[in-house]
Amino acid sequence: MGANNGKQYGSDGKGSSSLSSDVSSSTDHTPTKTQRNAATSEDSDLSMRTLSTPSPALICPPNSHILQNGRGSSTSSSSITGETIAMVHSPPPTRLTHPLIRSASRLQKERANIDRLPDHSVIQIFSFLPTNQLCRCARVCRRWYNLAWDPHLWRTIRLTGETINVDRALKVLTRRLCQDTPNVCLMLETVIVSGCRRLTDRGLYTIAQCCPELRQLEVSGCYNISNEAVFDVVSLCPNLEHLDVSGCSKVTCISLTREASIKLSPLHGKQISIRYLDMTDCFVLEDEGLHTIAAHCTQLTHLYLRRCIRITDEGLRYLMIYCTSIRELSVSDCRFVSDFGMREIAKLELRLRYLSIAHCARITDVGIRYIAKYCSKLRYLNARGCEGITDHGVEYLAKNCTKLKSLDIGKCPLVSDAGLEFLALNCFNLKRLSLKSCESITGQGLQIVAANCFDLQMMNVQDCEISVEALRFVKRHCKRCIIEHTNPAFF
Repeated sequence: MGANNGKQYGSDGKGSSSLSSDVSSSTDHTPTKTQRNAATSEDSDLSMRTLSTPSPALICPPNSHILQNGRGSSTSSSSITGETIAMVHSPPPTRLTHPLIRSASRLQKERANIDRLPDHSVIQIFSFLPTNQLCRCARVCRRWYNLAWDPHLWRTIRLTGETINVDRALKVLTRRLCQDTPNVCLMLETVIVSGCRRLTDRGLYTIAQCCPELRQLEVSGCYNISNEAVFDVVSLCPNLEHLDVSGCSKVTCISLTREASIKLSPLHGKQISIRYLDMTDCFVLEDEGLHTIAAHCTQLTHLYLRRCIRITDEGLRYLMIYCTSIRELSVSDCRFVSDFGMREIAKLELRLRYLSIAHCARITDVGIRYIAKYCSKLRYLNARGCEGITDHGVEYLAKNCTKLKSLDIGKCPLVSDAGLEFLALNCFNLKRLSLKSCESITGQGLQIVAANCFDLQMMNVQDCEISVEALRFVKRHCKRCIIEHTNPAFF
């Protein structure tokens, strides 16, 4: 019977047996150490027969010595022509009567309270575990193996670690999840492999082929993937809504494969359902690539282009032609974006709620005026390092965007107390205000803000010449406010 079980679950050969090492190696190697100790000590070997039950060969390495629970029988695995097979051996009967064994068995029964829980409770507990820990739980015993592979636990795969072989892990996991529905993982909706630098196009192709119901994919920092792999995912996963390719320096575009474009109508670009796209640090993204993205991803509501240094005002013009539903947009550190780009962004009008233009040195009061005039429902604005912004720009913003909740105008040396007064008299809902390195700000401006914005929760005045009395005034009027400062006399 043990051999049958080994073949049933372990016909995967080398790929299946490596799942444990691939998924779990980034945290600890406790199972391997335990097996080695079990091979050298008779007493520990006997206790391990009771306390440790392996999962089938999908998880267990082909050459490791593993033990199975049940009437004093032990299980070991051997590799025959690349196939993992489980074999059952009966232990010598004399060992079962040893007093140490009886005490170990009694101790196990006392500690096995979790076995009394119903299946649905154990599954609920398993639902809080990351993927690698869930795979470890599948190695404990036969019951845990069956529960750990419950389809409802595999709506999300989350793998982390720079050394993990992600391509192999994804291949083995998807193969196991496809057992009930051949070649398709219908339950899998989210794959997060951020920071896994060994991920390649092969791993993404596995996801694209097996996960048609995929809705969220995060591969930030995986710099080995290319446009072709992203095209495969977008083309074969029509329900994909959330895509994070930040830090993937080879990705220059988001589009359909040529084969998919031929099969579908010319208007298929409207059918791509991506709503959230993060392309932060995609340094080689240019206006032409942004044009293609906009034409294919017309349903975008969240777009982050931080440090895409080749983007210009022309790229933003393309974006506003096709993507008219954007609510959050970041073009921070895009040094070629100017007031003309702000004029294009202002076409989003009342839909825009979040805008980050930090360190865009070409933006001045003119660009801020465009945003303030047409985007009156703006809630968040990050204009740190835009040195061309003055009190006049802050005045336009305060009088038109009265529902503003978060504002960062740090390193804007031309903003003074006069600008803060306009904020205080118009933006009563302000909760976060950053004035870091604003050389023209004094304690008087802070006091005006504190006297009118009672809901203020965070204020950054680092590297500003602010007196202790002014800081105490702010703390007195905004009791929940956390003040970030560089004045050693205030604490």
